[in-house]
Amino acid sequence: MSIEVRVPQLPESVADATLIAWRKKPGDSVQRDENLVDLETDKVVLEVPAPAAGVIKEVKVQDGATVISGQVLAVLEEGAAAAAAPAAKPAKAPERRASSPETRSAAPAGGADKLAPSVRRLVEEHHLDAAGIPGSGRDGRITKADVLTHLTAKESTPPAARPAAGTHPTPAGARAERRVPMTRLRARIAERLVQVQATAAMLTTFNEVDLTAVNGLRARYKERFEKEHGVRLGFTSFFVKACIEALRRYPVVNASIDGNDIVYHEYYDIGIAVSTDRGLIVPVLRDADTRSFADIEQSVGAFATRARDGAITLEELTGGTFTITNGGVFGSLLSTPILNQPQSAILGMHKIQERPVAVGGQVVVRPMMYLALTYDHRIIDGREAVQFLVAVKDALEDPARLLLQI
Repeated sequence: MSIEVRVPQLPESVADATLIAWRKKPGDSVQRDENLVDLETDKVVLEVPAPAAGVIKEVKVQDGATVISGQVLAVLEEGAAAAAAPAAKPAKAPERRASSPETRSAAPAGGADKLAPSVRRLVEEHHLDAAGIPGSGRDGRITKADVLTHLTAKESTPPAARPAAGTHPTPAGARAERRVPMTRLRARIAERLVQVQATAAMLTTFNEVDLTAVNGLRARYKERFEKEHGVRLGFTSFFVKACIEALRRYPVVNASIDGNDIVYHEYYDIGIAVSTDRGLIVPVLRDADTRSFADIEQSVGAFATRARDGAITLEELTGGTFTITNGGVFGSLLSTPILNQPQSAILGMHKIQERPVAVGGQVVVRPMMYLALTYDHRIIDGREAVQFLVAVKDALEDPARLLLQI
């Protein structure tokens, strides 16, 4: 029996998706729930599983096409014993999406089936052999940076050293360039950033925090904490807890604008910005005020892993009342984060750096971090923003406040 494979129902906020790449071709046998094709939306990459075991009979939509909910993508001949259909000649796919035989044949050897969707897409666009790219990610996985490094090295190879067949050497003295279309996520990020700059009255206030006490707690309990909870005690949980206490004191920082109304959220859904190969995304930690330190660390770690693997869900990216972003992991000493609308504030963490500071009339060296709070001046006054940031600073410099909620 023939079964139509359709685009799954997309959320209301997502009108369509782009078909990134087929994982199977006509004539291939598939198992139930095996991934057939990757679809990219404005926020996440969706996998379309096989509805039953069988053989791919026909592919109706090619790589690079825009699809909508319910659209037929392929026809599957049900039954594990179904005879393999002859490979139908597919319609010509857009050249920039096409996969070379080299790339397809290299998939098993190079582990291309384990690549993140954005990495796989880059490999296929440039007709690369995944087996020939050294991976620097976890368990030797290939990252986007690995692919770009490989491309740079390839382009810098003298023309005489390149294979003659099928190549187009750059003329002597010419400067090479590559044109790569934005992913849907990158285009959406660009659109939202321009939109927030045009609609919000953004202002940033700064402070610095001495993390001596937090470092002391982490050093004292890190081994026991990890043994007890199976996760490392990081800085994120301290900052989440400190922000929640400050939000309780200054609820307008946890609010948003809806037309001419100010919406005060009496819950704390904290967005944690995560950098991925496809761009920055912000999974939301729901009801963060009810979570323990261990729960926060475990959830944030899971967000990061699934986001980088392209497995984060749309539901996990929606909502949020306040956001925390950490540029310090990349070495940033100071920055002015941009609001994640409709939220009205975002806290920027930065690099921890030992600096001389005056304490009790003495100059001492302490682990210091600059904090930045960008806020929407339409509803948050400077006094409230500064006091909020001071409350965060006080909680981190005396972590006992987090337990006593004072």
